[in-house]
Amino acid sequence: MGFARTCAVALVGVEGVVVEVQADLEPGVAAFTLVGLPDKSLTESKDRVRAAVVNSGSAWPQKKLTVGLSPASVPKGGSGFDLAVACAVLGAAERIDPRVLSDIVMIGELGLDGRVRPVRGVLPAVLAAADAGYEQVVVPECAAAEASLVPGISVLGVRSLRQLIAVLTDEPVPEEDPDEQGRPDPLMAGLRMPGTGAATGMHAAQHDHGHDLADVVGQHSARTAVEVAAAGGHHLFLEGPPGAGKTMLAERLPAVLPRLTKGESLEVTAVHSVAGLLPPGKPLVDIAPYCAPHHSATMQALVGGGQGIARPGAVSLAHRGVLFLDETPEFSSRALDALRQPLEAGHVVIARSAGVVRFPARFLMVLAANPCPCGRFSQRDDLCECPPSMIRRYQARLSGPLLDRVDLRVEVDRVTRTELTERGTRGESTETVADRVRAARERASVRLAGTPWRTNSEVPGRELRSRWYASLGAMDEAERSLERGALTARGLDRVLRVAWTVADLVGHDRPGATDVALALQLRTGVPRGVPMAIGALS
Repeated sequence: MGFARTCAVALVGVEGVVVEVQADLEPGVAAFTLVGLPDKSLTESKDRVRAAVVNSGSAWPQKKLTVGLSPASVPKGGSGFDLAVACAVLGAAERIDPRVLSDIVMIGELGLDGRVRPVRGVLPAVLAAADAGYEQVVVPECAAAEASLVPGISVLGVRSLRQLIAVLTDEPVPEEDPDEQGRPDPLMAGLRMPGTGAATGMHAAQHDHGHDLADVVGQHSARTAVEVAAAGGHHLFLEGPPGAGKTMLAERLPAVLPRLTKGESLEVTAVHSVAGLLPPGKPLVDIAPYCAPHHSATMQALVGGGQGIARPGAVSLAHRGVLFLDETPEFSSRALDALRQPLEAGHVVIARSAGVVRFPARFLMVLAANPCPCGRFSQRDDLCECPPSMIRRYQARLSGPLLDRVDLRVEVDRVTRTELTERGTRGESTETVADRVRAARERASVRLAGTPWRTNSEVPGRELRSRWYASLGAMDEAERSLERGALTARGLDRVLRVAWTVADLVGHDRPGATDVALALQLRTGVPRGVPMAIGALS
């Protein structure tokens, strides 16, 4: 009887569970049995593994073969177990020393010719292996850079099963035939899912550096709101007619945000790796993601879901970045209301029959909407032809509980001819605004040191009222708005959060009456007699 074991990783959401792959050979009729709660794609690995072993020059054992995946209670799926199954079988057949395999984690899909193909989720799988105490992992060669992002673990990238067998048996490593010049590497196709290009709005965080805030004409209030949103991580609602610049402002917001820290980069990269959105050649996402799903997106597309094990949705793909919902009233009310829980908790929990998964979802949400179906409704002119009842129904598509979770609400005015044609009046550039945002984030991080929060938008209201309160009398007007019913208790806390962000931007030790007045103006849209420019408050 022959027995060998090695390890692989089963992904449940973006969290990994180390799975022991055991192979047992016994005398009897040749058969291959796979046990341990595998799904359909994993059950099909029996034929892939058999063909890969034979085409790699090794003999397939003609005995009764049983492969077990332990723990058996964890659902397992995907083709990433192929490499571990093949090596466990070869270890049981004594082609490879079983003692060499026991402390190695193997991740990869096998082609019928023995080539090792990449799979999604290599980074979270290697993170799980490192957390479990393993020091060696074997991954496909083209995914070795992604696996190497995890510190303290030795990564071996292989291109074929025969190369791995040679390395484990101390034999000369064979050279693989190079691909034809000018043709893309076919192995790289496994790193991306079909239909996840840039045109879908679900791509990874690669904003266009050619987009500059200085390109936005006018819109001083909206530019200030964008700066405050970036400095404190506050959600933003832009309402105005078509062509006023709402989308331009949202597209330029990721460039204003600070670059991700090392820990944040690993979080974001893990989500994009599971989703199959990592661009080849750039394994680490180090800038804020930007995700702009179409308004026809379903609730599952926004918060995650799907058949079997749930996949991350737009809120998770925008983790530590920007989620832009253009034409927000056109989204289904069911999908929009599903955003309430991740907006408050910073994560989303999805329960399915195949299991419960938890995805990170701490994002900056930007909503954009027209004031009416035709988009021309305004208090200043009579261009709109929509009946009042239609306008009310259109605006009611955004529920009160959802809007109550939005810190900043700004009306974007129509651009005038003078603003559009006047020369020499460009606004501040992205670089200038980003420097102020970075300085404000640093002030907030010093104040919040030793706490689990990183930005002002994350601090609970009770902590703000007891530890980081405003100057004496600064909150009087906001408290009167609460008494009149213009603000909810949640809204009052959010005004204080925004006031702290304004104070960080202008360099105040704590929010004063002017900072709170600007926060109130950004929250309610009612003028408070304060300049809508951060520089004017310094």
